[in-house]
Amino acid sequence: MTAHEHDQPDELLDATAIIARDLIRFDTTNWGEGRANSETEAAEYMAAHLRALELQPELIDSEPGRTSVVARVEGADRSKPALVVHGHLDVVPADPAEWTVDPFAGVIRDGMLWGRGAVDMKNMDAMIITALQEIIGSGRRPARDLVIAFFADEEAGGVLGSGHLVKHRPELFAGATEAISEVGGYSITLDGQRAYLLQTGEKSLVWAKLIARGRAAHGSRLVEDNAVTRLAEAVAKLGRQQWPIRLTATTDRLLHEVARLLGADPQEVGPDELAIATGTAAGFIRATLRTTTNPTVLSAGYKHNVIPERAEALIDIRTLPDGEDEALAQIREIVGDDIEVQVLHRDIGLETPFEGPLVDAVTSTLQRHDPGAQVLPYLLSGGTDNKALATLGIKGYGFAPLKLPPELDFPGMFHGVDERVPLDALTFGRQVLTDLLLSY
Repeated sequence: MTAHEHDQPDELLDATAIIARDLIRFDTTNWGEGRANSETEAAEYMAAHLRALELQPELIDSEPGRTSVVARVEGADRSKPALVVHGHLDVVPADPAEWTVDPFAGVIRDGMLWGRGAVDMKNMDAMIITALQEIIGSGRRPARDLVIAFFADEEAGGVLGSGHLVKHRPELFAGATEAISEVGGYSITLDGQRAYLLQTGEKSLVWAKLIARGRAAHGSRLVEDNAVTRLAEAVAKLGRQQWPIRLTATTDRLLHEVARLLGADPQEVGPDELAIATGTAAGFIRATLRTTTNPTVLSAGYKHNVIPERAEALIDIRTLPDGEDEALAQIREIVGDDIEVQVLHRDIGLETPFEGPLVDAVTSTLQRHDPGAQVLPYLLSGGTDNKALATLGIKGYGFAPLKLPPELDFPGMFHGVDERVPLDALTFGRQVLTDLLLSY
């Protein structure tokens, strides 16, 4: 199959699909630890769309090639606090050998847009632009001032994107009190009934490195002080650690709502079982009931017959909000005194009550477009640029609205293989986001 074999003529596509497809074709892979492709071309593409709406985007480089874009849209009522509507331009790596299509070709087939970023989160980036096109292009204004931001570097913790901007350019977000972005607003199906998950919180983030040291020696020797063996034991312990279930206010409310929709008694059906009953969303929800410690990278040695003196592993640790220090103390206990635990990056967790005018507006907007649908709060097992904005006192929500077919494992596509989003879901998202920005 050639890269663009399944393209449809642009006149048959919603503008949201066209922009998302174009964005996917900018390979903005971010490997982390300072290694990334530039976001600049994608940022300039977004800035051109904003300028076409007579906005004045500012392009900001934290480092050469690491470009974020910010623009302000004047609202109908400027006395209201501003709303930040944001996305990120970078994506995680994709191995083409594992994919059905070229992950950076922006292929359209089977009624879906395929490619790295189709889900995380060039789909929402496109929805933001086309919602603005619909509002401004028809001579209207959003209900309040909007700060539109497309950040670099989110997939490496946002240090060179949102983190850089809130630290060095906080005035860009002046007057803003709330924000909406990714990993929320998508639908799941519970016992035949559609429900939308509004992300009202995020787990804390700790990226740690385990370091084991031993004695370098010939690979044929009897060596009990082997750094690789010691590291492997520590990694296995952490990877298999069963962390206890702890419900936050968000997960407690979510599980009670799930139980209600399923006609189950939460006193009789455990949290894990209720989470599993959410189907495709269980992959996210089960991880929010506890701390998780996933080994992700191993590094040791340089020759088959040399025992190295050092071995390292990267561990992705996600704790419940404010649980980082306690988890790190337990991790050091689990791996033992002879393993060094280095913290490479950490960031706060967030939890916002499922109430207030924005939550009400999101709920009523979704129900206008999908009558009878339920809207439920949930805690995200990962993190977003809302963490950085929270340092400015801005409350962040995950709301990238998508009405999805029950059989599509949408959460499984975040950082997964064959990432794809239905074309009609993109159109739905544009319509809902437009409605929300006009009414809230």
